Amino acid sequence: LVPGARVEVAHGHMDEGTLEKVMVRFWQREFDVLVATTIIESGLDVPNANTLIMERADLLGLAQLYQLRGRVGRSTQRGYAYLFFPEHQSMTEEAYKRLETIATHTGLASGTSIALADLEIRGAGSILGGDQSGHVASVGFDAYAQLMREAVDELRGEPRTDAAEDSAEIRIDLPVDAHLPHDYIADESLRLEAYRKVAAVRDAPGLRAVREELVDRYGPLPPPAERLVTVAALRAAIRRWGIREVTTTPRRTVRVNPLVLSDQQEVRLRRDFPGGLYNAAAEALELPMPRSGELVGWTARQLKALLSGQPRSRRAVAAPGR
Repeated sequence: LVPGARVEVAHGHMDEGTLEKVMVRFWQREFDVLVATTIIESGLDVPNANTLIMERADLLGLAQLYQLRGRVGRSTQRGYAYLFFPEHQSMTEEAYKRLETIATHTGLASGTSIALADLEIRGAGSILGGDQSGHVASVGFDAYAQLMREAVDELRGEPRTDAAEDSAEIRIDLPVDAHLPHDYIADESLRLEAYRKVAAVRDAPGLRAVREELVDRYGPLPPPAERLVTVAALRAAIRRWGIREVTTTPRRTVRVNPLVLSDQQEVRLRRDFPGGLYNAAAEALELPMPRSGELVGWTARQLKALLSGQPRSRRAVAAPGR
């Protein structure tokens, strides 16, 4: 096509030094055409590059297309990007939408529009579903819901309140399947709003109001949603007691901290909570986990019995794990 053109190659299997030399020579105009893989999609600024030809553009993601297109037209020279795909081969609907989007949004600062289009094409994923195995599983629902709430508030331009800052310090990390199922609240925006309301609960009246609203709008709570409300109740309770963390340990205990027990409460711990351990220096309490049953509600009841002096049934006492 271009007789006499000086051509060089760049790809990911080249060692770093050789690749750098090729790019420096291209930047210094020592050759005319760079044949490369998608390794050039980011981190390169070659002002004299004005034409990009992409082969099999239908196989690339929208973010890749956008980054690759940005390699040309970075100076006063007009940039041209040609996207090629097989003429007689069927293309998926998503691939067609990606190419249509990159062709439509050609102006400066079009990154946001392209990102929103990419979200629409690929979908947001199951960030609020029960099958989530990524960030929710890693940080726990309590922390995850707080992060989601803060992110939404930031996008809406709402100021961060002292209540949000206080809530962000509370961590509940218990092995419990607590979520709003997709078949309970199908619409993702409504589900997110419901999560925000549950995470914002700070007292018993607020919890009752949220529960009643959920039941009124979507029907009786399924078990995972019921457990979610129970987590919210525990969070509200430990906030009143000044507790910041409720977690499990490899020793099959529930660890609570910080917690300062009075002499009377320490006596109650030794008398009524077999296997319970209190470290005054660390302000930490450990209670043996029950062999079976629902853990979140059990934890709330144990703490209430210990801190308020409420009488307990002996059947509620958990045997230490072996």
